[in-house]
Amino acid sequence: MGALTFSAPAGATATARGAFTTTPTATDPYTYQVGFGNRFATEAIPNTLPLGCNTPQRCKYDLISEQLNGTPFVSPRASLLNSWFYRIQPSVVHKPLRRLSQSTDLEAVFSPLNPNAVFTPQDLGWDKFPLPTDEEHVDFISGLKTVAGHGDPTLKEGLAVHIYSANASMKNKAFCNNDGDMLILPQEGRLDIQTEFGRLMVRPGELAVIQAGMRFSVKLPDGVGRGYIQEIYGSHYELPELGPVGSNGMAMARDFEIPVASFDVDQSRWTIVVKLVGQLFAYDQDHTPFDVVAWHGSYAPYKYAMEKFINSATVDRDQSDPSIYCVLTAKSKIAGVSLSDFLIFIPKWSVTRNTFRPPYYHRNVATELMGMIYGTWSGSATLLEPGGLTYEPSYMPHGESYERWKEATSVDLQPQRVGDASMAFMMHISGHVSLTKYALERSACLQPIREDAWDDFKPAFLKHLDAIAGKDQHTDTPPMLNGSANGTKGSPTEPHTNGVL
Repeated sequence: MGALTFSAPAGATATARGAFTTTPTATDPYTYQVGFGNRFATEAIPNTLPLGCNTPQRCKYDLISEQLNGTPFVSPRASLLNSWFYRIQPSVVHKPLRRLSQSTDLEAVFSPLNPNAVFTPQDLGWDKFPLPTDEEHVDFISGLKTVAGHGDPTLKEGLAVHIYSANASMKNKAFCNNDGDMLILPQEGRLDIQTEFGRLMVRPGELAVIQAGMRFSVKLPDGVGRGYIQEIYGSHYELPELGPVGSNGMAMARDFEIPVASFDVDQSRWTIVVKLVGQLFAYDQDHTPFDVVAWHGSYAPYKYAMEKFINSATVDRDQSDPSIYCVLTAKSKIAGVSLSDFLIFIPKWSVTRNTFRPPYYHRNVATELMGMIYGTWSGSATLLEPGGLTYEPSYMPHGESYERWKEATSVDLQPQRVGDASMAFMMHISGHVSLTKYALERSACLQPIREDAWDDFKPAFLKHLDAIAGKDQHTDTPPMLNGSANGTKGSPTEPHTNGVL
């Protein structure tokens, strides 16, 4: 077969017709713009966006100009978030609000004064949270249940961790969360999310962020939906600084996907449910909230395929801290301290020599909440399954089992693949976290505390005391143990190489 050739007239050129957008797939029919933190411009009808101003005297096609702010007007330019809509009806056209009956499973304020918020230093775990039964009709809103949190949305500081479990799509209903930004993690079933900005199809393995004040509706194309939500108050998610990693690595900005403008012409009755300080309100209107023909700005929802995260870690010896796996972070009001870091654990290579490779024994200033999207968790001291959760509170010790320690300190270290076909995550939360009465009493999946979990842990150091005493060149007195000369018998064992030598 001859070589493939290509010929073109001398001086031929080609020019892109527009910015890059993604291509629909068999499991995601939508198109997206790309780039974290960009300012976007998108229109479902060409030439709809005004030029040179945001509020012309009369918008094209008699559309209404409307701004949505995610930060105050006088915020520094680098952190300012806002978007302009050009929509069929302004959002203000609706009936008066009414208060809905309070869900006993939804919380927003995590003060010790809240009897439904329980602070405990006990590490805990939950099996997968249950899906609704066939006899129940539960949509995304009614399937929200709060597991943990800290802080208070009225102070614009803190967060809440929820699970959602649903078996029904939202019909002529939208949700608007005025408390904070929601990071949504499907674990079972895709979420077809319609927003004022456009549509997002989010599958297990992807995350979506819907910021405060944005109206959205959720359909379940696979019939059921279960997953996790981290909701942050008074802050927004950002990409972590790369530092010495350099220009590339971790979550790349170009891999975040933002919807393109999409609108409906629908004059039927809609109900908008609003969450404020954990209370639910609703109002009705005679038109869809998803009537934005065009928009531009930087305050927009997005999604990210977590398999695209680029792992970075040590390649010779020792361990990196898990912060090296940070996808998104949110700042607290304390300079230099995050409100929460969202970490992801996906397949990687482990190649270090002379290193204790499992997660090190640890007492952390932060609280660690871990969940699993799919696969099998490799940790030996916690029971974590897809759809479940574990809780390691601030400053409380955690680590691997004795059997895992023995194996890890004696195995012949070879390069090995870790976590294949698995995805787990951690919410690394700086403040003290309380658990809800739902999580502790009504979830029906709280794991019993294993009272004997650490009973078999044997201090291997003790069998070396005779050898240590024999090597002591500074004194004739053997080392003391509990105030008396050591009398422990055991065969001397040479320790493994300590450090790099």
